[in-house]
Amino acid sequence: MLSSVIFMLMNSPHSVAEPDRELIQRCRRGSVGAWHQVLNRYERLVFSIPLRYGLSQDDAADIVQTTFTALVQNMDKLAEDSRLGAWLTTVARRNTWRLLERNRREIPSEHLESRSIAESAVVLGRSDAHSIERWELTDWLDTGLSQLSERCRKLLTALYFRPEFSSYAEVAEHFSMPLGSIGPTRARCLKRFKQVLSGG
Repeated sequence: MLSSVIFMLMNSPHSVAEPDRELIQRCRRGSVGAWHQVLNRYERLVFSIPLRYGLSQDDAADIVQTTFTALVQNMDKLAEDSRLGAWLTTVARRNTWRLLERNRREIPSEHLESRSIAESAVVLGRSDAHSIERWELTDWLDTGLSQLSERCRKLLTALYFRPEFSSYAEVAEHFSMPLGSIGPTRARCLKRFKQVLSGG
């Protein structure tokens, strides 16, 4: 069944783009054209995710297939206002992390001697047994930051994620903000950030 759906997606004619809500409804009704639009719109996005983590194109292709298969299996469970791009990104990242962790367990360290430092770091999870948890935490924080206003996002990034800014004075100068406003603005932004992360 799934293989026939994928075959139809790859061979159906291109159709006009439409909002995710309408695509979800049409996919549930079995529209091959809608499924093709989903694949055409999001395949490159899904394919790029494992590549950014250092996996091969073959591994990335496998993750694309696994991710879209999961979408076929879960389409009826999605809320109609779901953002397909965000859902597919989350699934692709989790599939990527699982493959990276499996590679880390399966490849003996002596076989990594011929690899570059970057390749070895990816395979071994940067020598961190909790690499998947770290990636998930990073993704969670990135998602939260992306939902803040531009001002809050830039301010919190400068204060907590950019070591070149070692003082409020440097941050105030960089953003042309009064020095006395940095603390109160930071507090408001952190409060909003906490609400976003907690689903509020």
